[in-house]
Amino acid sequence: MTKWVYAFGGGKADGDGTMTALLGGKGAGLAEMSALGISVPPGFTITTQACDAFQQTNDFPEDLAAEVDAALALRYQVFYDEMRAKPTPEMEARGQDFDRYDDVCDHLLVFDLDRGSGAEGVVGTYRLTRRQAAEQRGGFYTADEYDVSTLLAYPGDILELGRSCVDPKFRTRMTMQLLWRGIATYVMHFDLALMFGCASFPGTDPTVLRHSLGYLYHYHLAPPGLRPVALPERHVEMRTCEQSEVDPKRALSELPPLIKGYLRLGGFVGDGAVIDDQFNTTDVCIVVKTDWVTEKYLRHYRRDDAAGRDGDLD
Repeated sequence: MTKWVYAFGGGKADGDGTMTALLGGKGAGLAEMSALGISVPPGFTITTQACDAFQQTNDFPEDLAAEVDAALALRYQVFYDEMRAKPTPEMEARGQDFDRYDDVCDHLLVFDLDRGSGAEGVVGTYRLTRRQAAEQRGGFYTADEYDVSTLLAYPGDILELGRSCVDPKFRTRMTMQLLWRGIATYVMHFDLALMFGCASFPGTDPTVLRHSLGYLYHYHLAPPGLRPVALPERHVEMRTCEQSEVDPKRALSELPPLIKGYLRLGGFVGDGAVIDDQFNTTDVCIVVKTDWVTEKYLRHYRRDDAAGRDGDLD
């Protein structure tokens, strides 16, 4: 399988200074500096081969396209087969989850190399959509459920996270760590200031979620300048109880793991939940300032360097 992306940072690098034809002068230099132990923020270089292939075909190289297809199939397996979402006839025929954003976004993938180094090895995925990509589709996916004008006005570039899923056999702490370290590298590489997206509770009965939604409203509501608000026609009230009625410890333990993970990174929620009948979920909008994520990631690599061992982002 052709290697199209080379990572560097944290005292390790996929490439070196001799690979200028493949990585360009800057990419080869950053790889060499990282390998020598010079402090370099983690990042990645897309090879000149990948750029040439895209210019010739205006599409992914064939094996990269197969890996994206595998991610779309994994999404279908998790969202439709496992969680009982309602596919369109086209999705059902292809056995893939897809929409108008998938050909303009970036797809973050985790591979199990024991299963294979290509499409057959894909066991986890996240969809990453930056402002420029969203503008090609008339706005962010989240804008179908929330007024995100406060986020669009935020200084600096912003990133929408979505379609997170992991193969049932690989739902471990390590897999989630790899996804989050990949996101942190991406955030630093593109100097992104803010992340946001919809995160879900299973089911479409908000009365069952009364305690959880009340907890999120009273303890994690975003400040006004960062607060998305559910669209009026879709708005489900989150202030379902008074703060005195909330047991924070119990509520936190009852949250889905993904929402809990965002909160541990200092994340906030928008005002209002939204029922998503297609996906059979109740959604909340999460907002995370990226300095929390990148600082945690850099601390991880500083610990690795101090211990004299490599990091494990692969």
